[in-house]
Amino acid sequence: MKHDFATAPPPGEEREPPQRILFVEDDRKLSAFLCRYFGEQGYLAAAVHDGPAMRRALAEERFDLVVLDVGLPGREDGYTLARDLKKGEDIGILFLSARQEAVDRIVGLEIGADDFLVKPFEPRELLARIRAILRRLPLGQPAGAKLSAEHHLAFDRWHLDLDARLLRDADGRVQTLTTQEFNLLSILAQRPGRVLSREQLLDLTVGRHWSPYDRSIDVMIGKIRRKIGDPGPDHRRIRTIRGAGYMFSPDP
Repeated sequence: MKHDFATAPPPGEEREPPQRILFVEDDRKLSAFLCRYFGEQGYLAAAVHDGPAMRRALAEERFDLVVLDVGLPGREDGYTLARDLKKGEDIGILFLSARQEAVDRIVGLEIGADDFLVKPFEPRELLARIRAILRRLPLGQPAGAKLSAEHHLAFDRWHLDLDARLLRDADGRVQTLTTQEFNLLSILAQRPGRVLSREQLLDLTVGRHWSPYDRSIDVMIGKIRRKIGDPGPDHRRIRTIRGAGYMFSPDP
């Protein structure tokens, strides 16, 4: 059964197709509000209320992002559903939860979710976080499409597996990367030859603005360089472009 999407009327000028958001939320009043609110922001928004309904919706429609309530009714909570989604779908995931403990957020992010927001929340903050996730989805891959076994990037002796979110050497051994290190490396590797500023990298990686005193990108770049064997002083693979940012070199 096709879903009734809430969306604002399209403007007269030609635009890209609206991005699709699926809310998996057992609070029907909240889910109805979210569909209406995000429809007004130009998205196609639909809602379901448990795991089986989520699977049916994903089988019938293509979605770019799923917003999952952690505490769902039935035998499957949001964490369980997210694990299933990460097995085969290239799709953004954001958790909503009334749980405020740090461990809950850590568990959600370790599962592979893109973000975690605690209830109650300001709708504009949810909108900003969803926009940030949708901006940093992989380039050139239709959201919700199955990733092939060949969906990886190869450079030097490394294979960056965008499906499993792993960096492996030529012998198949896994090089440990944090979630943010993997995000940063994949963002650079998918844009070879393109200079990205620190502000762009921070926005694409963690969805927040950069300030001149923020050195988090530089620290992560240093760690990644050491892990891929590009320590310098003349960096071959991830190059520093003075006064501009960083560039992943396709031909070091």
